[in-house]
Amino acid sequence: MNSRRQLPERLWLLSIALAARGHRRLAKFVKRVNALIFHNSLPTGATVSPDIKFGHKGFGNIIHDSVVIGRRVKIWHHVTLAVRGLPGVNNRIVIEDDVRIGTGSVVLTNRGQSIRIGRGARIGAGTVVTKDVAPGVTVVSAPPELLSERAAERLAKLEQRFGPNSGFGE
Repeated sequence: MNSRRQLPERLWLLSIALAARGHRRLAKFVKRVNALIFHNSLPTGATVSPDIKFGHKGFGNIIHDSVVIGRRVKIWHHVTLAVRGLPGVNNRIVIEDDVRIGTGSVVLTNRGQSIRIGRGARIGAGTVVTKDVAPGVTVVSAPPELLSERAAERLAKLEQRFGPNSGFGE
């Protein structure tokens, strides 16, 4: 095991190993300790490469049991990997080798379907993915839309309530 491996990865891999060896209670305890410290939900039933890496200690990550994660994958914080299943349907999320998943991203299967994130793909921060991503592709969310219809009204209310802009941020 890499000496630079962070605690949440170590705890997750330990809980998976304990569950695989039949130590379900101990695995669940380790999972809960990880959740308590890092506010994450990392399942003992997922298939994960031992060189998984989290950015910012994987704080707030939610990962479903039916996820397969390849080698050298890096997942930043507040990422959700969710599988929406149907009874009797074996669907999952497969993340191939060398994938990077940005902060706040969501990978969500359609009910009863699977998703594959191809090798070397990049998922930008805040992106919602509901379909397969081809190898090497970068996926980013739509550009932000500026809503300015009520801006003048809002600024007038602020000036009335608090006075003119202080110029503090200029």
